[in-house]
Amino acid sequence: EEDITELATAERKGLRWAGFSLLVYLAFIAILTLPPQGILRDPETQALIPSPFINGIVFLIAIAFFIPGVVYGKVAGTIQNDRDVAKGLSHSMSSLGYYIALAFVAAQFIAYFSWSNLGVILAINGAELIQASGFTGPPLLILFILLTGVINLFVGSASAKWAIMAPVFVPMLMLVGLSPELTQAAYRIGDSTMNIVTPLMPYFPIVVAFGQRYDRNLGIGKLISLMLPYSLAFLIAWSILFVAWFILNIPLGPGAPIRI
Repeated sequence: EEDITELATAERKGLRWAGFSLLVYLAFIAILTLPPQGILRDPETQALIPSPFINGIVFLIAIAFFIPGVVYGKVAGTIQNDRDVAKGLSHSMSSLGYYIALAFVAAQFIAYFSWSNLGVILAINGAELIQASGFTGPPLLILFILLTGVINLFVGSASAKWAIMAPVFVPMLMLVGLSPELTQAAYRIGDSTMNIVTPLMPYFPIVVAFGQRYDRNLGIGKLISLMLPYSLAFLIAWSILFVAWFILNIPLGPGAPIRI
């Protein structure tokens, strides 16, 4: 557990100068983007989207962190020369070592799993199961939410799952008077609530890597066991809210009715 101590005078001064340098940088970027003839705008249409500003947004954000960091280090005395800057950058990147190793293995697993088409097979069989159940109304929607959550454990991509399930479930639910918007809302509940407990989620290794900053023994299994109660709680809560919304027949949005 880290001790929280008061900032030293040099640290306070460093923070002030770092904040000032950030404001100067943001003002500089604003000068290059806000005027109609700004050089970071599209040279032909003078638009911001698309433009060099949007294309280089990652680099600009990186510089927005780099400049205040260097200014703080110089003022606070933690950076004396370029070697200290390089050392600080390498220290920050060292925490990504576990993520890179885990991401490599996870990528191989996901690739082989996709190659096997097991996710597609499970999705199609699940769709056939729901079609054969004969459920209607809230029971049908709850079953669809649960099926989506189960499939999410094997198919991490939300768009890939929707591409598999939409051609089956959207027409099927429309035949019983349920709108496509309602089907997608139910799909999003099952998909989003189970993301944190599926290792196939693309960002799962990142969560593990950051979690290890606070618990060196944190692994995939421990993270799943920690997050599972929250995942189930969200699944139940959102499902109850969804059923209540359905029963009250509240539109999902402008031009998005519950029933058709």
